[in-house]
Amino acid sequence: MKFHMSLTVAALALGLAAPAFAQADKPIKIAVIQDSTGPLQAYAEQMINGFKLGLDYATKGTNEVAGRKIQIIYKDSQTKPDVGRNLLAEAYNDDGADLAIGGTSSAVALAMLPVAKENKKILIVEPAVADSITGDKWNRYIFRTGRNSSQDAISNAIAIGKPGTVIATLGQDYAFGRDGVAAFKKALEGTGAKLVYEEYAPPATTDFTAPAQRIFDALDKVKAERKIIWVIWAGAGNPLGKLKSLDPARKGISISTGGNILPALVFYKDFPGMEGSTYYYYGDSHNAVNDWLVEQHEKLYKSPPDFFTCGGFAAAMAAVTALNATKGKTDTETLISAMEGMKFPTPKGEMMLRKEDHQALQEMFAFKIKVDPSVKWAIPELTRVIKISDMNVPIQNKR
Repeated sequence: MKFHMSLTVAALALGLAAPAFAQADKPIKIAVIQDSTGPLQAYAEQMINGFKLGLDYATKGTNEVAGRKIQIIYKDSQTKPDVGRNLLAEAYNDDGADLAIGGTSSAVALAMLPVAKENKKILIVEPAVADSITGDKWNRYIFRTGRNSSQDAISNAIAIGKPGTVIATLGQDYAFGRDGVAAFKKALEGTGAKLVYEEYAPPATTDFTAPAQRIFDALDKVKAERKIIWVIWAGAGNPLGKLKSLDPARKGISISTGGNILPALVFYKDFPGMEGSTYYYYGDSHNAVNDWLVEQHEKLYKSPPDFFTCGGFAAAMAAVTALNATKGKTDTETLISAMEGMKFPTPKGEMMLRKEDHQALQEMFAFKIKVDPSVKWAIPELTRVIKISDMNVPIQNKR
């Protein structure tokens, strides 16, 4: 009888342990959904390269957490919201992804948010920027390692907002541009500068003559010591170059914008001394993580890491930091508990996922454009690190 009871207890113990062993034997599946074709292709490619390097750094080259291998599932959302939405559902339901990371375009990311809620699985948004992602469209399964429009706007307002300054904006006519301008307008309050005119153009615009003329006319009506056009634009079109070709300097108007990828910074060479703020430039960030990234990226790609390379790296660091905290457990509630308030290192410094809206709080970098003939692109030379404590980033969700 005693022998029989021992066998029964042993069998029960093995049975209870089976799920834990089964999970340990399974890979952790992470879906990475980016706009690898379309106007934001360059952003997506950088993000994916950065994610791979971040995964390597975070796991010390093992590609595993708590003894579990990490399997990455890459999908191309083609800069189409309906495709992104369907691919995320496919990743969760057909591929068995434990969590996902995406998207590139704000429009695609916004389409993906409800899918995470329906499936009760984590979506880390990187690098889409629209405030509404962690604002009125947010749900508790959404975390964002990328900066939001408010962080861009507040840091740029700090960089260029001064008494006696009037500003007109040129933005893309969708969530990225409109959210960005709204946040910028609010962020200017208290700087002494005033936003006096807003102009929006379709994302595919290539001829900026009419929008520029409306901006010039609006600024002509205002008397001020300093007049600036602040541009918020992503992807193709080169509005900076088109604006400059219309010679705003003859009207006493200068141009400002935020940072951008290295190919876009080539066009900034026409704007020596231009001021603004950036999310990341490899030469402005000084820490061990960034040193490693710069060295490895140069070795692999024969070029320095770019704007969205940093973002992909940060997303990988967040995912692995969370998985280490849960000791490899991937159930959603455990991950949420680990990620709310979580701090993690990135190439641009430490980030923290704010508990209230899961937005990553992070430093930004004020710059003045320097032109060096020996460098292919303009250098956004650091003038000031804008610390997390310098930016009152609003909580905009309805939690």
